Amino acid sequence: MTHHRPDTLEHAPLGRESAYPEHYDAGLLYPIARVANRAPLGIEEGSLPFVGEDEWHAFEVSWLNGRGKPIVAVARFRLPADSPNLIESKSWKLYLNGFNQTRFDNRERVIDTLVADLSAAAGAPVSVELFGVDDDALAVQRLPGECLDELDIEIADYTPSAEHLQVAEEVVEETLYSHLLKSNCPVTGQPDWGSVLIRYRGPKLDREGLLRYLIGYRQHQDFHEHCVEHIFTDLMARARPERLLVLARYVRRGGLDISPWRATPGERPPEPLRLARQ
Repeated sequence: MTHHRPDTLEHAPLGRESAYPEHYDAGLLYPIARVANRAPLGIEEGSLPFVGEDEWHAFEVSWLNGRGKPIVAVARFRLPADSPNLIESKSWKLYLNGFNQTRFDNRERVIDTLVADLSAAAGAPVSVELFGVDDDALAVQRLPGECLDELDIEIADYTPSAEHLQVAEEVVEETLYSHLLKSNCPVTGQPDWGSVLIRYRGPKLDREGLLRYLIGYRQHQDFHEHCVEHIFTDLMARARPERLLVLARYVRRGGLDISPWRATPGERPPEPLRLARQ
């Protein structure tokens, strides 16, 4: 398998040696325009076929209080899917590391700083929540619905093909999920492991075909957010459901996990939802 560095990442810190930041620096954040990755899916700027968010958890957040004592927390960030930019994950990690030796008078000042910097990079308002490491809101849960992973199927290819998506005439409302999602970083080729949930109302999906399709991302190189958009657009084109939600919960890497979701208007993901691998 080969990969190339997309033009949108020419100046990104991803895949390069970077010094550990000693001080807070909002300039470390590296925004990437979403439009370039959406164009191949037929998604035009300004006319998104979905609503959604990119939900991030940062498990390595720390700063100093006014007296120099370290404070630790887990952060949850939500970027709207209609923001012009996503934010490259390594730059986000380096940015957060800059907080480690930075003094803040209080927790609210930390949140205000994060909101201002991340919103500026994304080009749209980003919400920020901080949790104590023992907060019940971080409790591990399980995906709702029926798991596809025990289906005894033969796999012949590992690239996503919408041809696997077949439907019956029967109209159903169901929630299906799989833990077999894997895609690869578009720059380094490193594996990104995840779980994917599909909730829909419409012509009944062939489950074996759906699982083959999802496993097809195993050698696919793209960002988490765009994999979810790829799945959403393929399902809408092939199955034409009345309602659809596609949610991926990717395993954390470097202290960050990413959980994008895309849906038809009016649909929302189950909340709160954090899986054991995150």
